[in-house]
Amino acid sequence: MLQNVPQGFVGYLCLFRTVVPKSPNLLCRKSSFFFFFFFLDQHGSVLLCFENSQAPQKSCFTRHRCCLLGYKRVDSRTIYVGNRPCPATETFIPPKFCDNRIVSSKYTIWNFLPKNLFEQFRRIANFYFLIIFLVQVIVDTPTSPVTSGLPLFFVITVTAIKQGYEDWLRHKADSEVNKYPVRVLEDGQPARKDSEKIKVGDIVEVVEDETFPCDLILLQSSRDDDTCFVTTASLDGESNHKTHYTVPDMEKDLQSLSATIECEQPQPDLYKYALISLTSLGPENLLLKGATLKNTKKIYGVAVYTGMETKMALNYQGKSQKRSAVEKSINAFLLVYLCILISKAVVCTTLKYVWQSQDGQDEPWYNQKTEKEKGTILYVKMFTDFLSFMVLFNFIIPVSMYVTVEMQKFLGSFFITWDRDFFDPEIEEGALVNTSDLNEELGQVEYVFTDKTGTLTQNNMEFIECCIDGFQYTAFSSELDSFCVTDGPVSTFQEKEELFLRALCLCHTVQVKEAGPDELGGDQVDGPASEPLRPAEQRGFIASSPDEVALVKGAMRYGFTFLGLESKTMKIKNWQNDVEEYELLHVLNFDPVRRRMSVIVRSKSGDTLLFCKGADSSIFPRVRPEEVERIRMHVQRSATEGYRTLCVAYKRLSVDEYAAADAGLREARLALQDREEKLMAVYNQVETAMSLIGATAVEDRLQEEAAQTMEALQGAGMKVWVLTGDKMETAKSTCYACRLFRRSTELLELTVRTLESGGRRREEMLHDLLFDFHRKAVQDRACFVRSWSSANPEYGFIVDGAALALVMNPSPDTNCSRYRSLFLQICQNCTAVLCCRMAPLQKAQIVKMVKNSKGSPITLSIGDGANDVSMILEAHVGIGVKGKEGRQAVRNSDYAIPKLKHLRKLLLAHGHLYYIRIAHLVQYFFYKNLCFILPQFLYQFFCGCSQQPLYDAAYLTMYNICFTSMPILAYSLLEQQIAIEVLLDNATLYRDIAKNAMLRWGPFLYWTVLAVFQGLIFFFGVKYLFSNPALQDNGQVFGNWSYGTIVFTVLVFTVTLKLALDTRHWTWINHFVIWGSLAFYVVFSFFWGGIIWPFLKQQRLYFVFFNMLSSVSAWLVIILLIVLSLLPDILLGVLRKPRGPHTQQVARLLARPSPCLYIAAPPPTHPPPFFFYTVRFFPSPIAARSVLPY
Repeated sequence: MLQNVPQGFVGYLCLFRTVVPKSPNLLCRKSSFFFFFFFLDQHGSVLLCFENSQAPQKSCFTRHRCCLLGYKRVDSRTIYVGNRPCPATETFIPPKFCDNRIVSSKYTIWNFLPKNLFEQFRRIANFYFLIIFLVQVIVDTPTSPVTSGLPLFFVITVTAIKQGYEDWLRHKADSEVNKYPVRVLEDGQPARKDSEKIKVGDIVEVVEDETFPCDLILLQSSRDDDTCFVTTASLDGESNHKTHYTVPDMEKDLQSLSATIECEQPQPDLYKYALISLTSLGPENLLLKGATLKNTKKIYGVAVYTGMETKMALNYQGKSQKRSAVEKSINAFLLVYLCILISKAVVCTTLKYVWQSQDGQDEPWYNQKTEKEKGTILYVKMFTDFLSFMVLFNFIIPVSMYVTVEMQKFLGSFFITWDRDFFDPEIEEGALVNTSDLNEELGQVEYVFTDKTGTLTQNNMEFIECCIDGFQYTAFSSELDSFCVTDGPVSTFQEKEELFLRALCLCHTVQVKEAGPDELGGDQVDGPASEPLRPAEQRGFIASSPDEVALVKGAMRYGFTFLGLESKTMKIKNWQNDVEEYELLHVLNFDPVRRRMSVIVRSKSGDTLLFCKGADSSIFPRVRPEEVERIRMHVQRSATEGYRTLCVAYKRLSVDEYAAADAGLREARLALQDREEKLMAVYNQVETAMSLIGATAVEDRLQEEAAQTMEALQGAGMKVWVLTGDKMETAKSTCYACRLFRRSTELLELTVRTLESGGRRREEMLHDLLFDFHRKAVQDRACFVRSWSSANPEYGFIVDGAALALVMNPSPDTNCSRYRSLFLQICQNCTAVLCCRMAPLQKAQIVKMVKNSKGSPITLSIGDGANDVSMILEAHVGIGVKGKEGRQAVRNSDYAIPKLKHLRKLLLAHGHLYYIRIAHLVQYFFYKNLCFILPQFLYQFFCGCSQQPLYDAAYLTMYNICFTSMPILAYSLLEQQIAIEVLLDNATLYRDIAKNAMLRWGPFLYWTVLAVFQGLIFFFGVKYLFSNPALQDNGQVFGNWSYGTIVFTVLVFTVTLKLALDTRHWTWINHFVIWGSLAFYVVFSFFWGGIIWPFLKQQRLYFVFFNMLSSVSAWLVIILLIVLSLLPDILLGVLRKPRGPHTQQVARLLARPSPCLYIAAPPPTHPPPFFFYTVRFFPSPIAARSVLPY
């Protein structure tokens, strides 16, 4: 019956009475009739719509989508406005939707303990020591379970407290959002509730300057024209004002409103929204969560998406456990040491049974086996012995290293917070550390992904100059009321000049807002005005684009003032103070494909004019060619100077031309299908055969030191990518201003415009462009490198969101992986990459693609809005800027800084030093533990592999916890091998530590060989001492515990003094912990061996330490072995010649005058604990300033 039926209206069925509704909108007036419509949509589904009620002044319009004749049902949701109960005739059961809670935390009270323990025991060392502890509990081992259990418990507890505290801060931030009070209409009455309690269908009230708590359909506005203005800076990075419209023919009495909405299921695209209705409603009716209401006193909207189903939440990349490259290196080194441990246990187990296989060795007369031992199976006994050796040698795995690393990261993060260079007096805040686990990653960044609006720029545009009819005009001085002409005659206003200024005053979407006494001269886009305005001009401006405000202000400076829009009438005051009125007929909005916008106005004289402004590439083909040449040179010059350029044109429309354009626009705007395509066709038809008037140059002010920061990052070897939701022209101008693109840079553009320029399918153009760009940027560039040519070309790559979608998700008949590979290679071979019109999830896709590429480069993302949260979470390191777009980015970032310029010091200074410190910490821990356990392994060859410990249990437990932990912790917090000023002045020093240079296998092998050398010296040096049978004055000999104590004493002094030799930046803290640790070891040994402890069953070291120090030979051997062990380091330090900036720094320090005393303290605004104050000697005040952080 419904076959071959055209799309649109099919028919109707009326029950009881037949009527025609007054409005076919989503929400229409209610009558007392029961009426059905049948419509056929673009999916081939029949829309069944009925209207029913018994109350004459209420509205209830419900639609059902029926599956007739095999047509497929479209996934949608039905929402009951006001959550009113549906009528008895309604067949839908209201579905359940998620609440409005936002969750960014990782743990809850109930899952913290199991989840945190699971994450911690995923670490190899923690899991290994847990197994060792269980073995010690179950199996009879030579050491007490306390030796493994106590350090493990300490590590797990400290780490859990640290991570629990950080997650508590996230819970606190979530609570501030979820508990924010909002106003809703419940049962027709206003009520207040927490934001988290908003339900789908609630009618929410929002007042000016408040953010929308969920995604809303705009029902009612306090403005007379049923519009409201919104800023979406926290969503797409654009701080300009956007106009949104209420539902057409909407009832004013919302308290008695009864209606339903059927719309699509939640999806993350910020720029698309499909409302399944009989009227054309779209994104202009949807208010997104996170956006802010501006220039509108109050609005009412119905909640359609809440909580984690809002578009902002769907663009939120879930939190994942970020692991630094240092932690991955630690795990790799642990595997090596675990193999060494297993090898030692296997060797000792084998040698034990080889030795016992000899006659008389298995069961000597003094050590007879028990009946239980005789009945034990041989293989079980061998496995038990293997586990015993594993326990005996388990200290080669440094479990305490993890707690030291955690403490180093936690305490080290305070130095970022205390750095007064990060303090911003405007917001009176400094840097913030949300996650201290990634401090060292700041020194390993290879790719920087940055937002544009609010991060690179202030979004504060200023009119610089213009070109009219080929003559260039710059900004005038305050004494003149006319243009200052730089290459043309100085005269009063001519016809072209007046027409140009009228175009600037009329061709825009600017709204005038009368300013209060505290806002005189300010506007909602451009920030505070640069100069006070005259009393008649004490008004602010809001607009859909920030450059529109700059252009209107520029025209105001030259005598043409825009007075506002009232009832479709635009008023301007000309330079003769006469008020001109124009009827606004149509606005042809800007879009990224056309790259222009137009208005059609009618003057008092009856002339119909079209004014158009846009990019030069969009305007030039639509004007007369002879007019282009006079303007092109000025446009190109302004663009190369980093200004944003726009061309201005106009056209007089005849009565017939306007009538055709008006009919076409109205028909296209009422179209249910392909509305955008139809509007585009009408726009292109009317914007032809125009006359070119001139061009403008507007400067988008950069953040302070933005260009210098980008240059420093590139000099450090980092590649900078700009990911923005803004338009391409604006973003490209910003890249030129930041010196990411230079005059010599050849730009490769992969955008919708280039894909549609060839007149072929997008997929075909994409294929050709990718291969062409790959040939230029990759293949030809490689040829230049191989030929050692000095003319190595530089390429910049520009891609927009639509083109990226084709690359990431091409059609099924194309090779997806091939396109991605070509795209990535092109990007990696360009000096800078610009990605514009990016949705938040696309930003995260870009970061993920680079992060997972060959070599796994370290990535950093920086942004200031909620639209940047996804890429901040996806990158290895996320930086939030404390800008004007809310604090979503700051809450979800790893680090937060007030301004972009602080990124330079954060990476080049703090990141560099953090990486060097923790890399030395890791290598040192493996080194000192190998020194510690190697003599224990060698001792087994002289005790019949009997599992006899060389060291006392107290020494085994306290070696890593007390005797050697504090010096390396102080070193890892305070060491500065290179002064901060030198690091900031020489960005190339950052490259010396790139790609995890200090934790590669080469340095690891050096530390391992050094540990083996010193371990051999310790053991065999003391063995040579014991070749003398009488070492004491009374003729008594030393026993095995004396042997182990001497080895342990040499060990503790050697590894501690080794760290002292490596220290370049001495403070009183370093002196205290290094010499204090050695003194503590001596004092502890005296007390441990000099007192009979009642809780010990056996006291192996009773008076052993006293007897050892009473021997002159022992003193001599200890000193000689320490010097011999440290000799390679001493010789290496003397013979090695310093190179590069290190040499210059040392030379400057040596040439300084007599030393003086300085006290280094953190800034008074953030006073630290007392022990962070340091007293140091410096050659001069300049040396002190170059080294001291404060």
